[in-house]
Amino acid sequence: MRNGVLRAVGKFADVKMTGEWKWYRENGKPMQTGSFVGEKKSGVWKRYHPNGALYDEGEFADNKKIGEWRTHDAKGKLIKTTKHKSN
Repeated sequence: MRNGVLRAVGKFADVKMTGEWKWYRENGKPMQTGSFVGEKKSGVWKRYHPNGALYDEGEFADNKKIGEWRTHDAKGKLIKTTKHKSN
């Protein structure tokens, strides 16, 4: 929390980020969500525009982007799809 505004919610295990995390902007809108396994990004991650609309989403495995990632404009329209190799 900074200036009374919630910045992030998540868990630590042995001082390492673990499980699902959510980060927020100072205006209270979401900034990004994702999960950690062994302090590495894993599973579905989403980032958001300052207005709260989805910016991009895709999956991580062992800290690397995999599969299809979709990018949206600030109004929610899909503008780009990128494919990443699996491990």
